[in-house]
Amino acid sequence: MKAETHPDYHEITVVLTDGTEYKTRSTYGKEGDVMKLDIDCLSHPAWSGGAQKVIEKGQLSKFENRYGSLFGGGENTTKKEEATK
Repeated sequence: MKAETHPDYHEITVVLTDGTEYKTRSTYGKEGDVMKLDIDCLSHPAWSGGAQKVIEKGQLSKFENRYGSLFGGGENTTKKEEATK
């Protein structure tokens, strides 16, 4: 194996958005550097209840108004179809 072909692999500290810290090994920066995360499993909607936030913003009700209720078992008609009746 050739010398100096691989990056330096060393210990760094990772800081989550809530201030929690842990040590890991990485090629990021240099030995002892700190990586502060802007987005992590504590703050990203994919891990922190993204579906709940969509419902809170009214996206589900907008969808149901447009295409009918898929969850309530009601009719699956659109507003245009109802207006022509």
